[in-house]
Amino acid sequence: MKLLMDLHTHTVASGHAYSTLKENLEQARERGLQVMGISDHACVPPATAIPYYLRNFKVFTPYMLGIRVLKGVEANIVDYQGNIDVEEQDLARLDYVIASLHQQNLVPGSRNQNTQALCGAIRHPAVNIIGHPNDGVYPVDFTEVVPLAKQYRVALELNNATLRANAGRERPKALAIEMLELCKQHQASIIVGSDSHIYYDVGEFSEAEKLLREVHFPEALVINYQIERLPRIRITL
Repeated sequence: MKLLMDLHTHTVASGHAYSTLKENLEQARERGLQVMGISDHACVPPATAIPYYLRNFKVFTPYMLGIRVLKGVEANIVDYQGNIDVEEQDLARLDYVIASLHQQNLVPGSRNQNTQALCGAIRHPAVNIIGHPNDGVYPVDFTEVVPLAKQYRVALELNNATLRANAGRERPKALAIEMLELCKQHQASIIVGSDSHIYYDVGEFSEAEKLLREVHFPEALVINYQIERLPRIRITL
């Protein structure tokens, strides 16, 4: 089956990405995607969109260049309780929220602290996806994270960018395999994301797809094959 959506993409609005929304959409169309999400970084510096950026999503139409466009954000987890840096009034404007740990916003803590940060974000009612939990910068206990994600219907991301040889991450493949095996055991959903910061990476899933085949991961647990599988999101296509 073909992966039909990419919900982890960045534009120049993130401050450290290099392509426009139109360039990303053109690449999504070229790759045959049906759905693309905009997930520029939220409002805690240094690399971020300004707060009003999220508040002006009303200018978007549901379809652009033939692609169903979802309005999202990559929120920063800002403490070990799992709080995020998006205001309630802005969350109401979004189709989905990715919550991620970034070193600019929260110093990596102990394994228990990092785990509790992810678990707190999973419990947040607006969070749909946990971004790049396998990047190795923040060691976590997947035996806690995966069952909780299943319970709260939050998808764990298999991030293609972290799996690249030049990503500079710590054991990302081994950690991804650990996560995927537990997801199989608990029947927890994953979502593949490109984490693109330039247009030609939109819909680039080759490393993730290779790993999914390697571990014989069940297609039924991969949200990208069907948008209706995305937890907590009700989208009309």
